[in-house]
Amino acid sequence: MKYRSVFDIIGPVMIGPSSSHTAGAARIGRVARSLFGREPKWANISLYGSFAKTYKGHGTDVAIIGGLLDFDTDDVRIINAIDIAKERGIKLRFIEEEAITDHPNTARVIIGDDKGELELVGISIGGGKIEITELNGFELKLSGNHPAILVVHNDRFGAIASVSNVLAKYQINIGHMEVSRKEVGKLALMTIEVDQNIENKILQELEELPNILKVTKIVD
Repeated sequence: MKYRSVFDIIGPVMIGPSSSHTAGAARIGRVARSLFGREPKWANISLYGSFAKTYKGHGTDVAIIGGLLDFDTDDVRIINAIDIAKERGIKLRFIEEEAITDHPNTARVIIGDDKGELELVGISIGGGKIEITELNGFELKLSGNHPAILVVHNDRFGAIASVSNVLAKYQINIGHMEVSRKEVGKLALMTIEVDQNIENKILQELEELPNILKVTKIVD
């Protein structure tokens, strides 16, 4: 069943005009902000397909920047997000890409500051819903609609089981999980969507496990 409620069709409470081009874009930006963990000092936004052709008229540009500023989809500040970002000293660059992607509403968001960078690819699939399909070179499938954790780990035997066991101990139910790796035996990334928010003490316990390098939480 594709749609579970009318809100899957008309989208969330939002600043318009489009659930796909505006609300979805804002959520892509906000997931990037959540993963980066702080406000970036610069952002390079590459837009593909329909995003590239209509982003100014549909407010995709202000929506993504609004998300990077941690504004929710119904925050009226989204309308002035680009001006707000510039006032805060954030350098912005928008690139209209001609390459053909698997989905017409695709954005590549690269953000950073003097401490680090983050790169992700997000698609807006309609009704304000999104999927994050790439993170720092790792392929993944993250909806952004549920609480989730991303676990960077060494690709070693037992790493996945140890994380699952900790979540089971605290009765955290896993709704979706997948693992991506660039090379056998090197770095890997677990993407775990769960049914409830995870307390920080659980994240700390996960990070203390063997071969676990970093745990990042995304709150719905």
